[in-house]
This record gives sequence, structure tokens and C-alpha cells, in this order.
Amino acid sequence: MINFKTLETSQIETITQMMQDFYAIDNYPIDLEVSKKLFLEFISDESLGKSWLIYDDSEIVGYVILTFVFSFEYGGKIAFLDELYIKEIARGKGIGKQTIQFIKEQAKLLNVKLLYLEVENHNENAQKLYLANDFEVHNRKLLKHKLF
Repeated sequence: MINFKTLETSQIETITQMMQDFYAIDNYPIDLEVSKKLFLEFISDESLGKSWLIYDDSEIVGYVILTFVFSFEYGGKIAFLDELYIKEIARGKGIGKQTIQFIKEQAKLLNVKLLYLEVENHNENAQKLYLANDFEVHNRKLLKHKLF
């Protein structure tokens, strides 16, 4: 049975190890010590968002992170599905679909007006998952400007 538990500070080591595995898929750099500090900040301020570990029975099989933004265009709080990671051994079992349903339910409870996410162009399985769960391709380009 799949269930979701809010991340606790005692589990930061666990989630950052999975995050390292997730980032390695696309060769993204990660500084584990910085990530651990960021999780301490994130967990201590609920206005930033929420994070959950994903369990299959009693085994941790992934994590999901939702971050918050305020938008006048969309009428209030919106959320960015910042990360969704399922361990390779747990993929293909419907856990991603259950996680998306969970996030959509949580977003409603949190009064979120819109969910955003980004997905790598090469990750066709993730794209299919999101499109099958009522996400749609946005007609705008996402741009970034890094300050530090």
C-alpha cells in the first residue's frame, strides 16, 4: 500500500541521498550539505511549501516536493511541483500516478489555484504520466535568471 508522510528533520539524510540519485540521472550538480541546510529551512517555514516521503508499505520508495508562489494572474497561491522522484526499483507500479493524485488532493486542501511543473524533454514516461493526469503543455516559455 502506498502512503505519504511529511518529511521530518530526522529524515533529511534519507531524502538528500535520493535527491543525489535523482540529480545524477541528468548529471545535475548537487551539494549535499547545502541541500541539507535548505531542507532545514524549508521544513521550518510552512509558507515555503511541503515535502513528503513516499512509502510502499514500510519501505521508502521516493519523495515529492511542492513549493508555493503567489500569483495575481491565477488568483492567489499557486504551487510548483518542484521534484517527484521514484526509485528505479519502484517504477512502473503506478506509484507516480498515485503521487500525482495525492499532490492534487493536497493542493486543494492548501487552497492552491494552479499547479506548475517542469519535465525534461527526454523523459517521455514522466510526460505521459503528467498529461494523463490532466496537466497540459503550457503555452509560455519558462525562463530563468540566476542571481548567485
